[in-house]
Amino acid sequence: MKFDTLVLGGGIVGVSVAVHLQQRGLSVALVDRKPPGNETSFGNAGLIQREGVYPYAFPRDLGKLLDYARNRSLDVRYHPTAMPSLAPFLYRYWYHSRPDRHATIARSYATLIEHCVSEHRALVEVAGAGALLRSGGWLKVFRTARKLDEETRAAERSHAEYGVTFETLDAVQLRAAEPFLSHALLGALRYTGSDSVSDPNALVMAYARLFERLGGHILIGDAETLEPQWAVHAQSGRVEARSVVVAMGPWSDTITARLGYRLPLAVKRGYHMHYAAEPGARLNQPVLDVESGFLIAPMVRGIRLTTGVELGLRDTAATPVQLEAVEPIARQLFPLASRLDATPWLGRRPCTPDMMPIIGPAPHHKDLWFAFGHAHHGLTLGPITGRLIAEMITGEQTIVDPYPFRVDRF
Repeated sequence: MKFDTLVLGGGIVGVSVAVHLQQRGLSVALVDRKPPGNETSFGNAGLIQREGVYPYAFPRDLGKLLDYARNRSLDVRYHPTAMPSLAPFLYRYWYHSRPDRHATIARSYATLIEHCVSEHRALVEVAGAGALLRSGGWLKVFRTARKLDEETRAAERSHAEYGVTFETLDAVQLRAAEPFLSHALLGALRYTGSDSVSDPNALVMAYARLFERLGGHILIGDAETLEPQWAVHAQSGRVEARSVVVAMGPWSDTITARLGYRLPLAVKRGYHMHYAAEPGARLNQPVLDVESGFLIAPMVRGIRLTTGVELGLRDTAATPVQLEAVEPIARQLFPLASRLDATPWLGRRPCTPDMMPIIGPAPHHKDLWFAFGHAHHGLTLGPITGRLIAEMITGEQTIVDPYPFRVDRF
């Protein structure tokens, strides 16, 4: 089996890359050990974050750092045994999070973010997946005036600098929008320019079906069998191609390291659980409880509760203590009924210390391309990343300048 391009990784980024390449007339094989959308892309909040121009920074406030050091925070937990391995990454993350450096990063990052909604909508339309997409934004809700004021100032800055649209809701307006949320809330911010989806896994599968309709091939195989220049072993046999795109999310460094690239990739782990709503209760849009560090979202399966960040090694066993800690608070926020999943789902977000993805050609191998490291915004940036990589591979004028996301910046 011979193709123009192999795409390694069946998450939202890999599938989006495969679709865009196939649309441009290349013959493409998408290779993963599981069917598309069943690893990191399976479990997330379902947000397409047009407002996310400032990537999530490492806290630099001493009080916040001391709070996290106690390892009892609701939004961030860590595995003490992992800290020696993670310390070099975390130091670089902290370094890049200084406000002036973070602002510089945002200017590059925003060039991707500004296309996230439009690029998803374009794929949703041709994939026939409109039933999965919700427009109208999502909510940050607040219990204290101090936090509401702080977040409002940040939203105003994003609006002034990058055109992010939002509206403020007082307690009465919030109850009208979401009547089943706790009446103890003081108000909310709604990011009106963002979209969300009711089943991220189903969206990836819809894009994968589009890829197949365009003539692409989805193969079950082991990407770690990659051989220069270029072949992998799939269940159906040896697969060869002129070029390869590594889009394996948190597992990408298993390939890149073997090829000689020492990239600073780490993971932020997170959990989710689905719940039934109490009879008659309804949630209309995703809701982030800012002060408690969790999000609830209406999904096809039920109300999905997602946790914040767990810092640990990628393959360490699940330790869903954050989920247990925030579930009682989530039940106060919204009338959740019984759990619907047998066990909490664990996902791993692939992260770089400068908070930007790695998108572009490998400097030391011909026809090797990287597309990973999207952290919290994998779903958000999948389609625009797919378009950018496809444009670079085919020699088109790129929709954004790829230079800030180059591999050799590290």
